[in-house]
Amino acid sequence: MKTTDHAPLIAIAMLAARADGVVDSAEQTAVDAVVARVGNPDVTSLAQQVAAGQLRVTDLASSLSDDDARRAAYEWALAITNADGSTSESEQAFLEELRSALGLSRAEVADATSTAAALAEAPVSEVHAGKPPAGPLDEFILQQAMLTGALEILPDRLANIVILPLQLRMVYQIGQRHGQKLDLDQVKDLAATLGIGAAAQSLEGVAMKLIGGLAGGLLGGIVGDASRIATGAIITFSTTYALGHVAEQYYAQGRRLSAADLKALFGRFQADAKTIYPRVEEQIHRQVRTLNLQSLLKDLRSPSNL
Repeated sequence: MKTTDHAPLIAIAMLAARADGVVDSAEQTAVDAVVARVGNPDVTSLAQQVAAGQLRVTDLASSLSDDDARRAAYEWALAITNADGSTSESEQAFLEELRSALGLSRAEVADATSTAAALAEAPVSEVHAGKPPAGPLDEFILQQAMLTGALEILPDRLANIVILPLQLRMVYQIGQRHGQKLDLDQVKDLAATLGIGAAAQSLEGVAMKLIGGLAGGLLGGIVGDASRIATGAIITFSTTYALGHVAEQYYAQGRRLSAADLKALFGRFQADAKTIYPRVEEQIHRQVRTLNLQSLLKDLRSPSNL
C-alpha cells in the first residue's frame, strides 16, 4: 500500500462512521483502528474536510492506487458501519456507493459482507449470557487484554469488529463476579465514561512510551507497518487491561466511584500496562499465529463459552 493511499483510506473510514448521521463510540474506535494501522500526516485536517462535506466517496475511491488499497477501503468501511450493530439503510446505501466507486463487484465483497454482519450481530444478542470467570480476575483480565491485542495484529481487516464486544463482555462478566445485575447499556456507559471510543486520543501517551517514540506520534507522521501494528496492539492491550481493572474496582465497591475516580484509576492502570506489555508481547504474537476469527465468532455467540 502506497503512502498516497493513506489519506483517502482514512477519509473513507471517517465518511463510513458518519454514514448514519451519528458517530458513536464503537464507530470511533473502529476509525481509530484504521488510523493506527494506516498512519497519516494530518488526521485533524482530514476530519475537518469530512465534517465540512468537502470530500466525496467517488473522488477518494478513484485516487486509490491498486486493488489491495481498494479492498482495504471497502473492508474497513464494512468494519466501521457494523461496529455498533447491524447496518442501517443509510449505511447500506453508503457501502453500495463505495463498492460501485471502487469498481468492486457484489460477488467480490459478498464474503466480507456476511462475515461483518455475523460479527456485528453476535455481541448484541449474546453479551448478557454466560457465567462469570472462575479463578483470579487479574489473570482473566490479562488474558482478555492479550486476546484483544492479538486481534489488533491479525491481518484480517474485519478483526477489529470483535474487540469492543470482547471488552464489553469482559466488563459484564466482572460485574457478574461481584453480584451485579447489568444490562448492555450499563456496561457501555462505563466504557463511555472512560473514553473507550477515543482510544487513539486517550492512550497516545502510553503507546509512545511503550515503543520509545518510534512512531513519532500515533496521529502524526508516516511510519513503517511494523510500528503501526505495534502501536495498535499496545493501545488495544492497554485499553482492555485498564478497562478490566477499573471495572473490577468499580463493581467491588458497589458502583459508588465517581467519574473522576474512574478516570484516575484508568490512568493508573494504563501506566501498569506500560510495564506489563513488553513481558507479554511474545505471547501475544504467538496467539496471533493460532487465532481464528471464525472460531472466535462462534465462541462469542455460544452462551456456554462466555
